[in-house]
Amino acid sequence: MKPVLVTGATGFVGWHVARKLLERGERVRLLVRDPARVRELDGAEAITGDLRDPASLERAVAGCGAVYHVAADYRLWVRDPREMFASNVEGTRNVLDAARRAGVDCVVYTSTVGCIGIPPGGVGDEGTRVSDQDMTGAYKLSKFRAERVALRFAEEGFPVVIVNPTAPVGDHDFKPTPTGKIIVDYLRGAMPAYLDTGLNLVDVADVAEGHLLACERGRPGERYIL
Repeated sequence: MKPVLVTGATGFVGWHVARKLLERGERVRLLVRDPARVRELDGAEAITGDLRDPASLERAVAGCGAVYHVAADYRLWVRDPREMFASNVEGTRNVLDAARRAGVDCVVYTSTVGCIGIPPGGVGDEGTRVSDQDMTGAYKLSKFRAERVALRFAEEGFPVVIVNPTAPVGDHDFKPTPTGKIIVDYLRGAMPAYLDTGLNLVDVADVAEGHLLACERGRPGERYIL
């Protein structure tokens, strides 16, 4: 059985993807910057590396059958977006380069529903056309550009499937994520803010399951809203 590589397993969604794979009996390998931060993933092999270090990615992906690229710099606001783009865009390119050279059978790239276009007066879906100008903030723009990198790899024949999670909530949100922080702040009695917007909340366990299904049944070059 070939190992499966998961990036971002010290984060929220990545942890649940890794846990789901372990529960299925997969050989799981984790790319992490600090192995000491790996929690409750007994049986997984931790490889020290960084998305911006191609050599470490080649070591991590060697011999793997599949890659779940979940890691991302997820912040709603940054003063200087260059580091975010280095991780989210160039980091994704580095992961896909390493996976292609290693002959990986499937890569699932974790994007965000924020990259799905919403037409005026309508409902967006995976095929809605969208551009850089439709992306609000550095995070969405960086993820959208990373999506385009992934799609180019798919156009060149590499089996990349994209998933677009909505707003996952659930256990093991260690930091927490910006989404989880909204809930924590509310429970702590922080001053509420009311915005004319909405969130599609989804159980993080379902998001993790969607990742695995994307690898098993997804079509390369397609996007799937979770």
